[in-house]
Amino acid sequence: MAGQNDYALVEILNSSKIRKRFEEMLGDNASSFINSVLTAVNSNNKLKQCSSATILSAASTAATLKLPIIPSLGYAYIVPFKVQGNYQAAFQIGWKGFVQLAMRSGQYRRINASRVFEGQIKDIDFITGDPIVGERTGDNVVGYIAYFELLNGFSKTLYMTLEEMTAHAQKFSQSYSYDLRSGKKTSVWSQDFDSMAKKTILKLLLSKYGIMNIDSNALEMAKALAADQSVIQEDGNYQYIDNDHKEEIDAIAFAEPTQIDAPDSDEEEN
Repeated sequence: MAGQNDYALVEILNSSKIRKRFEEMLGDNASSFINSVLTAVNSNNKLKQCSSATILSAASTAATLKLPIIPSLGYAYIVPFKVQGNYQAAFQIGWKGFVQLAMRSGQYRRINASRVFEGQIKDIDFITGDPIVGERTGDNVVGYIAYFELLNGFSKTLYMTLEEMTAHAQKFSQSYSYDLRSGKKTSVWSQDFDSMAKKTILKLLLSKYGIMNIDSNALEMAKALAADQSVIQEDGNYQYIDNDHKEEIDAIAFAEPTQIDAPDSDEEEN
């Protein structure tokens, strides 16, 4: 494991100090979560080159939100980014993760994000923002849509065309812009555009119209919105390293960074 910490990642995660902190967050599920972190890292050569500190911070954010980081589940991920020649790990939430957090709040009756095919959207009501639905006429994806309805009856829809979504990805992801310029597929956007687009449309909708009060479950959503696609620094601040123009997320001010420090090199294990 190539990392900037004095401890190898496996030693850090198995230290009594770190195990105890994960147990405080996850209870009996702590051991399986730690194993899933090691599995995710060992299955990705670029993650193996990330600093242990950033991997630990990303993992602790997922643990705080109680979201599994098993890639096949699609709730949350630890994603490597190259920064000035060195790899750092970023926390990234999937669209299923946002749905899970919304469900936990107990305030959402319905929530969904989906692709839109030819003919399915005739127009958008400029007053309400609601789509005027039509019949599907083809198999080409023309956009992405997100919707939620609260228990109190409030509902909101957000639709972006494929062109708008592509422009958004180019603006807010340096790695995707690089891929488009170079013809490569190194970014998450290039490798799974649909999943990233559904996550993005749902994230934008929730950040502008979702519930962001001081209730603990609502604060979970705020924390997820703030931490998404960030490298958590040693001082606990979020660094959006793949983003030239950071997205305006209304919930940022409500979220406190999550940080678990690795044990000092001379610390004795109890």
